[in-house]
Parts: sequence; structure tokens; C-alpha cells
Amino acid sequence: MTTTTEPTSCQGHSTVVFDDSLADYDFGPTHPMAPIRVDLTMRLAGELGVLDRLKVVEAPMGTPEQLLTIHEESYIEAVIRAGRSGEPDLAHGLGTEDDPVFPHIHDASAHIVGASIEACRQVYSGESLHSANIMGGLHHAMRGRASGFCIYNDVAAGIQWLLDQGVKKVAYVDVDVHHGDGVERAFWNDPRVLTISLHETGQLLFPGTGFAEEVGGPEAEGSAVNVALPPGTADHGWLRAFHAVVPDLIREFQPEILVTQQGCDSHTDDPLADLALSVDGQRAAYVALHELAHEVCAGKWVAFGGGGYAVVDVVPRAWTHLLALVSGNPLEPTLDVPGGWREHVQTRLGRVAPLRMTDGREPAYRDWGSGYDPGTWLDRQVHATRTAVFPLHGLDPMP
Repeated sequence: MTTTTEPTSCQGHSTVVFDDSLADYDFGPTHPMAPIRVDLTMRLAGELGVLDRLKVVEAPMGTPEQLLTIHEESYIEAVIRAGRSGEPDLAHGLGTEDDPVFPHIHDASAHIVGASIEACRQVYSGESLHSANIMGGLHHAMRGRASGFCIYNDVAAGIQWLLDQGVKKVAYVDVDVHHGDGVERAFWNDPRVLTISLHETGQLLFPGTGFAEEVGGPEAEGSAVNVALPPGTADHGWLRAFHAVVPDLIREFQPEILVTQQGCDSHTDDPLADLALSVDGQRAAYVALHELAHEVCAGKWVAFGGGGYAVVDVVPRAWTHLLALVSGNPLEPTLDVPGGWREHVQTRLGRVAPLRMTDGREPAYRDWGSGYDPGTWLDRQVHATRTAVFPLHGLDPMP
């Protein structure tokens, strides 16, 4: 079995783009995407000293010009109109159960776009080696419609901004439990962007896409990579799939900047999906992405949040580990959760918070080079992805 390695401390300034008004992106008290999950993350990161090692950068508002690089003008006008009237616009995906309309929906959504572009700017300019926007990661929004809790696609806007500055290659890795369909679609026919998504199979989970044969448009075959994982996949299987696909492709593609989306709804306690990762397994994925950024991209890494609906037990711990890695100073998994933070959770939500930053799992996995087992659903899916994509990059799909 292979175990994950700890990252070395990185040199260089690192930032998190955040201000409290980003929480205005709020679909209401009964919606699963509760803004408090980000507040709890930032509080936990603060109490553990993570924010002492990160510069907190104010989030600017995304401009109309920036939104138009990714979204149709008629759609942006529809979002503004719906926010003012409160009326649904189902033709544009607005006013559904997933994407209800709320006042100032345009401003709140554009603010997240601005924050994500600022995170990209921080890294592109060299002001930061790593930068994060944990409110970002709204990867389902399409050019002309809202989808899956996502109004504007801040990730795609950030990547497009990098391309517009002259960056020649960007790799995007999405570890959210749902397929990163909106980002993939935005760059479907653009060979400058490699999108890799590991997610629960679309046979069983929204958005119903993201299969191995979906490899990019005719001008960019191999630029889209999808690993559709069986329900119940836990740390060892997820990490086996990740390491069988992601590192080889990133090394071959040689991007200038690595952009990642860390939706933590792959956790076994998440109420909206059916994978079975632990916080330890998720942390191991972040460690691997951090290491790849240093190995291939001279450390240039932009990290986003995404999904995650176990707002007390999972999201704050997972994303605090993420922010610690962005800072270059990873936290020990066995660290105790601060008592002050646990008291805040009890007082604010009447919930009992976790005691430690770990779920007590050892994130070990069996390396793909040890052999492919066609008798297992997981290995068949990984093999299908490697078979579909690796030859398009000049790589051997066999172990």
C-alpha cells in the first residue's frame, strides 16, 4: 500500500481572498449551501493560527466585462432582472429549487467572480505563490443558465482571465463529488486548458455527465478528463483513482498554473452524495495537489472551495486543512479542534462539534502500477479513463 507524503514548507507569500460580504451569496435558511460553512471555516482557521500565515485580501466585485468573458449578455441581464423582481426565470435556470432567486443575486454572484479573479491575479502577478477563495468553486454555471447552486461560473472566469493575460496552459483539477461540467464546457474546445474531474458517477448523481468518453471537442481532444467513481468509494479507492490519472497527465501537460476546486461533499457524512471519503482522505488529495503545483508549476496554485454540505462536521475542518496547505504550513491531522470554536458552534447552532482535525483514518492506497483488477467497478472506471485519454497525450494507458 502507498501512503501519502507530507509537503515541504513552501517559500513565498500566500493569500486568501475573503471578506464577510461574500456571505451575501445566500439562497435562504433551508438551502443546503449555507454561508455559515465559510464563516465556520474562517473562524476555525483563525483559532488554529492558519490566518496568521496568510494575508487576507479583500474581494473585489467582478466587472461586467469579466462576466461577459464567460456568460451571455442576455443571461447576465436575466440575473439582474430576477434579483430586482423576485420572479423566477426558468429558461435561464433561475428560481428553481437548486437556484432560488434572492435580492441582489447579481451583485452577490459577481462578487465571488471578482474574488476568484483576484486569487488568479495574485498568483499570475507573483504577489502570491498560492492563493485561495473558499467561497469560489461554483463550477456548474453555464454560459446561459444557472445550475447546481451556481449562478456565475467564477472558476471559468478566473481561468479565462489567466488566458487573457497570456498564460499558455492552465490545468484545472476538480475533486468535488459532482462533475465539474460548467468549467469543462467553457473550455471544451480549448487545448490551452486541461480539465480533470473526479466525481461520483453521473449514472446516479447530478449533473448526470462526466464519463470517460467525454474527452473534449474536435480541436482539443484529450483536454477534458473524467473519472466517474462508484458510490461508496472511500479514501483508498479515491486516492488510487486520483494517483492513477492526475499526476501523469499534469506532468505531461506542463501547465504554467494549477487551478483546483476542493468541494468536500465527497465525505461520507455529506447529505447530498454517496462517496465515503474521510477528512484525512480529502486532506491527502490537497497534499497531492500542492505537491504537483510545486513539481510542475513552480508552485503557482490557485485553490477554490466548492460543494460541501456537512457544514459543521466536515467543511470547516477540510477547508482549514486546505488553507493551511495554501499557507505552506500544513496542520497535523491529529490536532485538537480548539475549545473556543467548539463553544461557538454549540452556542450558534446547538451542535456538538468534532474534537479533532482528523477522522482517524490512514489515507493509504494501492498504486495503479501494482495491477488493474477488471473485476472491480472502480478499476474498470479508472481503466476506461486512462484508455480514453492517455493515448491522446502520448501516454501508455496500461499499468
